Amino acid sequence: MRIVIAGGHGQIALRLEQLLAARGHEVAGVIRKPEQADDLRAAGAEPVVLDLESASVDEVAAALEGADAAVFAAGAGPGSGTERKDTVDRGAAALFADAAERAGVRRHLVVSSMGADPEHEGDGVFDAYLRAKGAADAYVRSRSALDWTILRPGALTNDPGTGLVRLAESTGRDSVTRDDVAAVLAELLDTPGTAGRTLELIGGTVPVAEATKAAAGG
Repeated sequence: MRIVIAGGHGQIALRLEQLLAARGHEVAGVIRKPEQADDLRAAGAEPVVLDLESASVDEVAAALEGADAAVFAAGAGPGSGTERKDTVDRGAAALFADAAERAGVRRHLVVSSMGADPEHEGDGVFDAYLRAKGAADAYVRSRSALDWTILRPGALTNDPGTGLVRLAESTGRDSVTRDDVAAVLAELLDTPGTAGRTLELIGGTVPVAEATKAAAGG
């Protein structure tokens, strides 16, 4: 498969690129800064320099042309304010979904967040983030031309992955390693039966492949 990942220099995206390249897939990562390109090449991915905050839907669709799947893993980052939570975590996610639809790329994964809710209350930056992610998820779910899966991990850690997770519509709150999030995303791409599902993810006791198959009803 050819897979295009938005937010290609993110911590989860770089891990995912390595996994997918090792499986023999053709991977491209959309990045904003040209100086990030070498890190993507080292991970086995083709860098595509494109700013999702200013690009047109046609420009993003051109980057997605010929892809078999798209993964939205971009984010404004922990140091950003409420404005960029809206322009990146909501706006860029919606743009990427529109572009995927225009390019005819049906399989569409979104890295969201546990607690994402467009009606989430609160005045803090993290509150704005949860609202933005929730609005993005709702928008993606409204696109009938996409075979979407929304993944909502718990608190992210940089501990080594265990390969053991809990993946379900509701898991309860806990943490999960970025390694394991990337492993689940890679498995989701090979599991089309998870389309139309919004799934929470935390560390657990079930091997990734088995958990993903179960989430697809297998």
